Amino acid sequence: MPDAITVFLADDNLIVREGVRALLSLEDDFSIVGVASDYDELVSGAGAAAPRVVVTDIRMPPAFEREGIDAAKEVRKLHPGTGVVVLSQYDDPEYAISLLAEGAAGYAYLLKDRVAEGDQLARAIREVSAGGSMIDPKIVEALVNPVAADGELAASEEELLREIAEGRPIKAIAAARNLPPEAVAQDVEALFLRIADGASQGRQGALRRLRMLHEAIVQREEQGETLSRFLPGGLAEKLRRDGSRGGSSDKLTVTVLMSDIRGYSTISESSDPSVLASQLSEHRTHMNRAVVTAGGTVMQFVGDAVMAVFGAPEVQPDHADQALEAAFVMHSAQADLNEAWTPRGLPHFDLGIGLSTGEVAAALLGSEERLEYTVVGDSVNLAQRLQQLANGGQIVLSGPTITALKKPIEAKDLGPVQVKGRNAKIAAYRISTRDMQ
Repeated sequence: MPDAITVFLADDNLIVREGVRALLSLEDDFSIVGVASDYDELVSGAGAAAPRVVVTDIRMPPAFEREGIDAAKEVRKLHPGTGVVVLSQYDDPEYAISLLAEGAAGYAYLLKDRVAEGDQLARAIREVSAGGSMIDPKIVEALVNPVAADGELAASEEELLREIAEGRPIKAIAAARNLPPEAVAQDVEALFLRIADGASQGRQGALRRLRMLHEAIVQREEQGETLSRFLPGGLAEKLRRDGSRGGSSDKLTVTVLMSDIRGYSTISESSDPSVLASQLSEHRTHMNRAVVTAGGTVMQFVGDAVMAVFGAPEVQPDHADQALEAAFVMHSAQADLNEAWTPRGLPHFDLGIGLSTGEVAAALLGSEERLEYTVVGDSVNLAQRLQQLANGGQIVLSGPTITALKKPIEAKDLGPVQVKGRNAKIAAYRISTRDMQ
């Protein structure tokens, strides 16, 4: 049949799929070239078969939402001109609007319970194969005469629902509308009760809005997880809670920790880069864990150096003690790593760590395209200089850090020390973890 219209069928229900196949087999000018039961099978199968027409259900695995429509549009991107007939058990006009959003040519929307009536499906396939379109009369009626009893919302209610879905706080919505928060809270409660009542009666509009809210919540959670992987610990939650304002800053008293691997340049000269990268990855993993477990925030990794802060973005009354605890754990963790590396013939890493306590400005700095959370102040620079005074296995603390400790610790007073970049000498104290073993 050289002139046969090739058709690809997609429906997760085997009985429905085979029923449609049997119905179409009665037509001499149709040839079924493939079947699918989910989104992936439809995109790959129809993409390979290149049929003239795709006949598909709306809801299929994996999410049972609108996979059929989305997959059909993907097929049309691969093979422009492919006709699409959507079979649905839902007479909700919004599905038809979604299908025809980019133009009606080559699309048809039919209701499953009316497909067996006459030759409606066959006519639709022939119509879309020639670039025409067809919509079930019942859908046309719903588009022209929407049913108010289906729980449709007013424009103001739709807007309120959208703002809620976006996660805007009640106070923010109230401020934008020049209303008291109590009034908006009552409107939200009434809106939810109306949607819930509609959903309990099986109204498609209400069910669709509940799905929208659910998708918005899931999306925010996924975004939060993504943010948490790329932003310093605690900052993702702070941004979601307080919003982001590039350039704004908070003055906080914190303890800054700087860690560096002694002799790293020499190690690099004689190491395989890929092996060294693997070692560095292990090192960073353990250092990050030590900082986070102690309640700190890893601000950045720069080569072999680690910069962390305790007391930002969330205030910590015992930030100096927590920073010192993290430093001890970092040394201990690195000693364990060195022991594990020995049998593999890998070089050891020896850490020098500096701690400095003082006031900083914690801020989101940068441009609209890229923001970076950082702390700025003399304590940051001083932590870097103190770290340079620490040999492998040592921690050097500033005078303010010693004073801020709630739990006193024995440390060697290095006396007034001159550090690079400062005119005045500073008080510094050194702890050797190896002497404590």
